[in-house]
Amino acid sequence: MAGHSHSANIAVRKGKQDAKRAVAFAKLSKNIMIAARKGPDPDSNFGLRHAIELARAQSMPKDNIEHAVKKGAGLLEGQKMTELIYEGYGSNGVAIICETLTDNINRTRPEVTKIFEQGGGKIGASGAVMWMFKRRGVIAVSTANIAEDKLMDIVLGAGADDMTTQGDVFEILTPPENFDAVRKALDAAKITTDMAELKFLADNETDVDVETAQKIFNLVEKLEDHDDVNAVHTSMKMTDEIVAAMR
Repeated sequence: MAGHSHSANIAVRKGKQDAKRAVAFAKLSKNIMIAARKGPDPDSNFGLRHAIELARAQSMPKDNIEHAVKKGAGLLEGQKMTELIYEGYGSNGVAIICETLTDNINRTRPEVTKIFEQGGGKIGASGAVMWMFKRRGVIAVSTANIAEDKLMDIVLGAGADDMTTQGDVFEILTPPENFDAVRKALDAAKITTDMAELKFLADNETDVDVETAQKIFNLVEKLEDHDDVNAVHTSMKMTDEIVAAMR
C-alpha cells in the first residue's frame, strides 16, 4: 500500500489484533454499546446492526449481545456509560487520540495515563492534538470484488467524497454524516467490505523510522488491550517500509 493510505495503518494493527479480538467479547460488547447509544433497534440503526453482525460472526452469545444493547442504550437501571477521548503524544512527537467508553471515569484516566507513560508517551490536555485530525469514515473494499467504475458510482452517489486504489483495495473516504449511508448502499449492492470504521485522520502525518514505528505500535496495542478503550488513532505516516516490517 502507498504511504498515504489511511487503511494501511489500520490493516497492520488489525492483523496483530485479530487473534485476540476473535475471543475478546468485551471489545465486541463495547462496539455494540457505542452503536446502541443512537438507538436500540438494529432495523433503524445500521451501525448497531453492523456491530451485532460482527459479534455474531465471533459466536458471541445472544444474551451478551442483548445485554450490551440495553446497556449502551441506557435501558439498564444504575448503569451509565460515558464516552471520553484522551489526547497525547508517543515517541518522536506522534500525536495519539484514544477513544474510551467507561462506567468509571475515575478508573479510566489514571490507567490510560500509565499506559502512555510506560510506552514512552505522555497524555495531554483536551485539545492538545485534536486540532491535527478530522473525523472521517474509512471503508475498504477488495479490488477483486467489484470494478472500480461501478463501485465509484455507488459510493459517490451515496455521499462519499473520495475513492482511491491502495494496493489490492479500494479505499473510500466519507464525511461522518454520510458514513452509514455509504455502508447501506454497499450492503444493498451486496458488496463485502474488508473494513468500515469512523476514524480520526491526521491532516499532516508524522514521518518516523521503523524503530519508532514499532514503539508506536506497541503503545497502541497496549492501549487497545485495555477494556475501556474502544479505538486509538495516530498521526504516524505509514510507508511501504514500515508496512513490510510490521506484517
